[in-house]
Amino acid sequence: MALTKDKKNKILSELKEKIDRQKVVIFADFTGIKVKDLSNLRKKIKKENGELKVAKKTLARIAFEKVGLKINKEQLKGEAAFVFGYQDQVGPAKILYQFSKANPNFKILGGFLNGELKNDLDIIELAKLPSREELLARFVGSISAPISGLVNVLQGNIKGLIFALSAIKK
Repeated sequence: MALTKDKKNKILSELKEKIDRQKVVIFADFTGIKVKDLSNLRKKIKKENGELKVAKKTLARIAFEKVGLKINKEQLKGEAAFVFGYQDQVGPAKILYQFSKANPNFKILGGFLNGELKNDLDIIELAKLPSREELLARFVGSISAPISGLVNVLQGNIKGLIFALSAIKK
């Protein structure tokens, strides 16, 4: 069924609003994916403060151009889904990468990161990065390691003194 001009304008304004708010946009080809799997993917992305939007490629291209982002026509193949990440750049990419490993028909095509067009390999590399929480945990661990080492060394001196005093006592 053809879209009326009003519906197209509404879709364009929705897409433009989502593009303005995003930190990352990932394009994916979902040809051959079951509706049930796609709705499960939507739920996972929503938990990461993101959104999966299916739109006509022409309308999406127009919406991106209105914001000043140019999409390569060859980059959008098949049925296009656009995943918007509003808070975290890595979270939605990780979810899509895991989903693409479980569903070989689902293909990551590329996306925009900080207003820069990236190809599929760049997005996959982004997905392989550790999460923000994991990086913070590593950072805290590296800060606390010298302190805990110092405590262990000081405890070793005290234990040595106790062993020496107990040997003298015997």
